[in-house]
Amino acid sequence: MNIPTKIAGRFPLFLSSDPLLPSSCSSLPSRGLRSLSLVPILHSRRLKPKMAWSLEKLDAAAFEVTQLGVVRPATEAQIDEAVEALRAGKVIAVPTDTLYGFTCDACSLEAVHRIYEIKGRKHTSPLAICVGDVPDITRFAVTDHLPHGLLESLLPGPVTLVLRRGDSSMLEKSLNPGLESIGVRVPDCNFIRGIARGRGSALALTSANLSGQPSSVSIKDFKNLWEHCAYVYQGGVLPSGCAGSTVVDLTRLGKFKILRSGSAREETVAILERHSLEEEGPSS
Repeated sequence: MNIPTKIAGRFPLFLSSDPLLPSSCSSLPSRGLRSLSLVPILHSRRLKPKMAWSLEKLDAAAFEVTQLGVVRPATEAQIDEAVEALRAGKVIAVPTDTLYGFTCDACSLEAVHRIYEIKGRKHTSPLAICVGDVPDITRFAVTDHLPHGLLESLLPGPVTLVLRRGDSSMLEKSLNPGLESIGVRVPDCNFIRGIARGRGSALALTSANLSGQPSSVSIKDFKNLWEHCAYVYQGGVLPSGCAGSTVVDLTRLGKFKILRSGSAREETVAILERHSLEEEGPSS
């Protein structure tokens, strides 16, 4: 799907000179590795971040644990490998368009529990899901109450949409039990979207860090957790500034509520208001 994110292209922070989780994140390019440069498949073409890592640097840093088979480049060539790891119930670490995250098959109860164990996270804290393309959202959440074109205006991009699951959701009841809503992401990052497409299902997704600790914009930020992952995919240093995605509740007809400002609040609110949604005030 070759749709550039509707938000990221207008973000000053995405035009930073820092390298991004990404390089070109819409449709999967068949570029892989060119000579000695690591070409990430992560961003919209309108983004032009510098690459944070050359293969020489990776040899010295990211691949220092190559004997363990842990670190891999986040390139198209690695997608099948990542899909197989998820199919086997493993947890992997991946770059997104905001932060590095831990991900697994959302329908694997054992793998989901493993993520909670790695992070030291309470099971009462829900996990979001990631899907490969915007139309996939309807398989897991209720969207028929939303204005036409809203989802495509927000996604792919650094936004998490909280939606009702509905009776027809394909999600396992064991994922976030007791909750009638689910946070859904379609990151502007071809690598994780390619993995979701290859798996043909939703991925559970959360930040790659210990619960309560700073988020990770580099794989070095969570080096102490590498050993718990089947693979750690290197996408460079991400310029999102640890803000994470903007989280917006869209469960009510004609209303929206920002639950976390994240990296895209201003642009997200502008899009929501352009589609005639009204912002809810703080809960009484």
